[in-house]
Amino acid sequence: MSDATMQSSPALFDSKDYKRSRNSYLIECAFEYFVALLVSDAFLVKLLQDIGMNDATVGIMASLISLAFVFQLFSIFVVQRISNTKVFAIIFHFSSQVFFMALYFVPFLPAVEGSNYKHVLAVACIMIAYFGNYLVTSIIYKWGNSFVEPHHRGRYCATKEMISLISGMVVTLIIGYVMDYFEAANNLHGGFLFAACGIFVFSICDLVCLLLIKNDKKPKEEIKKNIVPMSEVMRNTLGNRNFLSVLLLAVLWEVAKGVSIGFMGTYRLNPHELALTVGAVQIINMVGNLMRFAISRPFGKFSDKYSYAKGIELALVMAAVSFVVYAFTAPGNRVFVWTMVILFSVLYHGCQAGIGQNMHSILYSYVDSRYFVQASAIKSSVGGLCHFGSALLASRFLQYVQNNGNALFGIHIYGQQVLATFSVILTLAALLVAHFVVSKQKAMVQ
Repeated sequence: MSDATMQSSPALFDSKDYKRSRNSYLIECAFEYFVALLVSDAFLVKLLQDIGMNDATVGIMASLISLAFVFQLFSIFVVQRISNTKVFAIIFHFSSQVFFMALYFVPFLPAVEGSNYKHVLAVACIMIAYFGNYLVTSIIYKWGNSFVEPHHRGRYCATKEMISLISGMVVTLIIGYVMDYFEAANNLHGGFLFAACGIFVFSICDLVCLLLIKNDKKPKEEIKKNIVPMSEVMRNTLGNRNFLSVLLLAVLWEVAKGVSIGFMGTYRLNPHELALTVGAVQIINMVGNLMRFAISRPFGKFSDKYSYAKGIELALVMAAVSFVVYAFTAPGNRVFVWTMVILFSVLYHGCQAGIGQNMHSILYSYVDSRYFVQASAIKSSVGGLCHFGSALLASRFLQYVQNNGNALFGIHIYGQQVLATFSVILTLAALLVAHFVVSKQKAMVQ
């Protein structure tokens, strides 16, 4: 259905099909989130370390998710030619989750002396999985949100986040505990098998939810008639100054994360650094997610009332403070370490309540909805490339500091602390762009 039809038929949002679709999309996002949790942070670190990757390489691998955003560019060329949104989305989305599950079976393969073939297979599983996932990410986002009344989108996205966060905390707590249990019993591979089973179950539930969403089917004749030239797409995205300012904001934020977040996992788990366990990390993340849960709804209402840009501004203030805390976090007294890591987690996870969904939804304010998928793909891809590039440079810097005995200019300091300082500077730059440029632009309601 066209955007014009939706806006002229507000009663349609109260129909049975629309309510079922909204609720199904809410739950689907939770199951997708569960799978994402199991291939990120401490879980991914443990798996990659088990197959022999060093800290710097693990940091780069953790950032591959950002490089994989480039795969969204392919959606630019296919979105206008999709006649059956549900079938297209399910095929690629479910396939991606199968490869995420396959990642957990790589450690079970026999070792070959002098060979890094497990590293290659792990990279292949991650990249193929993210290709399928990100090819349809923007398509599913627009499809799922098409059943939401535009003036309530901020609150809807907040509710979606809250459901994912609360249930995600339970999932990570259970699987984190199981992983620690198996590791303590010198059987970490048993924990990997448990996680793989979890991904399988979540993937099936995700599939059922997508099947329950009302399909968006278009006759092939209509599709051919309405296809616009790529030059027109580019003119309404990269030729749109309002979109370019949002793109700049997204790039600054992605680089701010890229130079430090991917290296936080090894910093927390390394026995010679912060020395936390997987279970401890999950408990701390749970505390952070509780903060994100508590302020998601207020952030949603704030964004609906004032604008997505203002919501991002407020969140960036929290992000800057979180990186300051990260920069001052160093090995030492256990109480101090726990306090600083928890404080960072609370602030960083909290800021995601205002950045995560708003950074997606803000495109509705500055880009015609006909080009939403293309604009989203460009923003995510460019941001992802910049994130990955910054992570590569940061990994070289981290390796330099570690090879120098955790010292820089004769001062004893951990590389992750310096990287966090870079994140502070970049986040403040993003805040300036959000406040003085993006928020000053005229926003559309669609």
